[in-house]
Amino acid sequence: MDDDRPVALDEYPVHQAPLSMKHHVSGDRNAYDRCIFHVFDHAGRAVLIAGLGVYPNTGVIDAYATLRTGDRLHAVRASDALGDDRMRLEVGPLRITVDEPLKRFTLSCAADPADPDGLSFDLAWTGDFPAVWEPHHLQRTGGRLTLEGRRFVQAGRCAGTVRAGGERFEVTAGEWTGTRDRSWGVRPIPGEEPGRAAESRPEGFHWLWIPMRFEDRFLMVVAQEDADGHRTLNQALLVRDGHRDVQLGWPRTEIAYRPGTRHPESAVIHLAEPTGKPLEIGVQVLASSPLAIGAGYPPAGDWQHGTWQGRGWTDRRVYDLSDPAAHPLAAHGVTDHSARFTLDGRTGHGIFEHGSFGRHDPSGFTGFGSTAP
Repeated sequence: MDDDRPVALDEYPVHQAPLSMKHHVSGDRNAYDRCIFHVFDHAGRAVLIAGLGVYPNTGVIDAYATLRTGDRLHAVRASDALGDDRMRLEVGPLRITVDEPLKRFTLSCAADPADPDGLSFDLAWTGDFPAVWEPHHLQRTGGRLTLEGRRFVQAGRCAGTVRAGGERFEVTAGEWTGTRDRSWGVRPIPGEEPGRAAESRPEGFHWLWIPMRFEDRFLMVVAQEDADGHRTLNQALLVRDGHRDVQLGWPRTEIAYRPGTRHPESAVIHLAEPTGKPLEIGVQVLASSPLAIGAGYPPAGDWQHGTWQGRGWTDRRVYDLSDPAAHPLAAHGVTDHSARFTLDGRTGHGIFEHGSFGRHDPSGFTGFGSTAP
């Protein structure tokens, strides 16, 4: 492969800099371009999470899929050297096909011939509402830019088949929901010396990312807070096809945690219409999938996104989640909870993504060992 040669994307008028499309405009090793899909049933039996990422300055492409059903989490991860064909979203047995941009996708994981009970799926993911931007996400640590990302999010329906552990799930619209996001920018990849940033570790971090799909509307809530409750990222948006998006004020969330943990069981999200009329959304958690187990999100100990594993690397495994003590790092990462939402007599479904570790004054958490009473 000759790095001086153009690639197929260079034929199209999509350039943002005088560079080939295979090169990132920034030389930051932490540059990334990634997607994540959620597919889950309304009864809380199964949560499938699948994603793919490209890391242009480290030459890595990787992907993952996890399925939580009962106390078992089935995981498939794959990694390889990044090639020139950026339209091919495929690594090992995992593949994402963009059938119609911003609307239709095919998600697939080929079965392992050596393990017929392993995770495999073939799914059609269809957006029911327009994709919407989240706020520009910016974070500095010790004076250095450590995160700068742009992300859009969407909700829709899914159809197809998922197999794992001897079970077969028929995914149907009306009984299953899908959400997804696309993000790109700069995000930490393991392996870099922390430098001065090690002196600036936060006392606490509180994160909520909540896409909610109802039959006639989509709501998106994002909130990131420091230890003292200072909010560094904020959004509450109502989306309806054919209508202008409506801002719903400053979201405030009351979370009921399982005693002795920071595991949310239910919540109330307080919003407000532009007229000032209050809105309340009820949240009931159905099933939970910690992103630090199987999915490669920090502080995962066995594999994290963007790390070089060698060419043609594939890993399949099954985690037992029945004993939280067996996975102590998961409590210090973000967890995706499938959830049922209620709003003004409507019932919807979506993801209640939650991460809270260290001190968080509004929740009454005093440190990393602090939990709900």
